Amino acid sequence: MRACLLSELGHAPAIVDVPQPVPGPGQVLIAVAAAGLNFADLLMIAGRYQQAPPLPFVLGMELAGTVLALGPGVTRPAVGTRVACVPGHGALATRAVVAAAHCLPLPDSIDDIAAAGFQIAYGTAHLGLATRARLAAGETLVVLGAAGGVGLTAVEVGAALGARVIAVVRGADKAALARAAGATEVLETDADLKPALRALGGADVLFDPVGGAAALAAQAALRPLGRHLVIGFASGDVPDLRANHLLVRNIDVMGFWWGGYRSFAPDILMDSLRTLLDWHAAGRLRPHVTSLPLDRVADGFAALRDRRAQGKIVVTL
Repeated sequence: MRACLLSELGHAPAIVDVPQPVPGPGQVLIAVAAAGLNFADLLMIAGRYQQAPPLPFVLGMELAGTVLALGPGVTRPAVGTRVACVPGHGALATRAVVAAAHCLPLPDSIDDIAAAGFQIAYGTAHLGLATRARLAAGETLVVLGAAGGVGLTAVEVGAALGARVIAVVRGADKAALARAAGATEVLETDADLKPALRALGGADVLFDPVGGAAALAAQAALRPLGRHLVIGFASGDVPDLRANHLLVRNIDVMGFWWGGYRSFAPDILMDSLRTLLDWHAAGRLRPHVTSLPLDRVADGFAALRDRRAQGKIVVTL
């Protein structure tokens, strides 16, 4: 089978032929239709991700496809079922073995390409905002990196939860994309965010996949009892947050790693994904996806690295 294989940290992966895996106990074999790209893939390539398998390994954290075979002791999902899954690695291949318990059966209302890039981005936005940050209807949400894969979903999910959404983006095209996703206000990344956000009345929740100076400036515009949801550091800069400022303004800073819920709260994670699929079927979510064939996966990684991606990048297999 064809796969995107990483053999050495810090070096480009290669598209190669590898043996097809065999499902073991508790596993299923999937014919992969599409796989989503994530910023975490870049961290894996660089050797900077918190969880990575031993080299060499097949890249790709999330996928959608059809169950081909069941491992010992597995009765469902049945062969022929369309599913989505987040195996953590191994998705960028024409075949993948995944845990049966992690498979999410897909309704006819979502196609494989949209489903492949749906789980991590929308799951992070929904679980992070609704459960971790307790975003309530009528509150104001600021989203940094609001035209990227996870940022754009946070705009959509925040609007669906009834919040007023302020999107922070770079460029007119990305601004239009954020407005179409439900942003009430849009600010340019290069703006002086602290006064600009305060001029708009400040914010209750900050969704932050970017870090760096933008995170510090936006946090300074949070209202008392505001919540800073730390998603990641796409800027490459982990900011030093001043605890005395958090104290005097009664601000919460909370880390959120969606993948962690698979081990300590899998039921909560799966309930969130089912809710999101219901929202999608009802027309409340409209994934913005750019698809590329497997032989152009390097272009997809480059778009993520250079922060040129608009919405989600999905590789078709």
